[in-house]
Amino acid sequence: MMRALLLVCAMSMSALAQAAPLKSGEAAPDFTLKGADGKTYKLSQFKGKTVVLEWFNKDCPYVKKFYDSKTMQALQKEQTGKGTVWLTVISSATGKEGHLTAADATKVMTDKGMAATALLLDEKSEVGKLYSAKTTPHMFVIDKKGLLAYQGAIDDRPSATLKSLEGAQNYVSAALTSLDKGEAVKTASTTPYGCSVKY
Repeated sequence: MMRALLLVCAMSMSALAQAAPLKSGEAAPDFTLKGADGKTYKLSQFKGKTVVLEWFNKDCPYVKKFYDSKTMQALQKEQTGKGTVWLTVISSATGKEGHLTAADATKVMTDKGMAATALLLDEKSEVGKLYSAKTTPHMFVIDKKGLLAYQGAIDDRPSATLKSLEGAQNYVSAALTSLDKGEAVKTASTTPYGCSVKY
């Protein structure tokens, strides 16, 4: 009996440890993270603005596709120019592929010409797990009310080749355009693709 009770308790604890999948249309969970610039960023401080969360790993071929082609930087620049807050998040654990110190992250931002509002260091992978971020890139769009408007892949071409960008439908860009127009996001959720987040 005692053994069965312990097993149930262990299973309950395991279930609690895993964040429930987020649902589009619900409030985006608040979080606080340090940026590579040493500043502290809290999601709720941006309420009233559209926010994009982008999970990032500089060593991932799928991430490289978007940065080598300057596709990601162009979208970042376009959106931040409109007042959108773009937060790029690194959730790679210490010692794992893609993990960066603040100094290294600052250098990566410069080298890649990133136009994100901030590059956030999720040192303990807590925010990645809170959002159930599975891949790099994994994208989330949060509307001005703080509700999750879109989550999933950046586009409809799950490939690491540059050629796959030709004619691709960019889900993030489409979601942001809909929000700008005050319209509902037609595709609110897709399956993300890329490299697994290195927790």
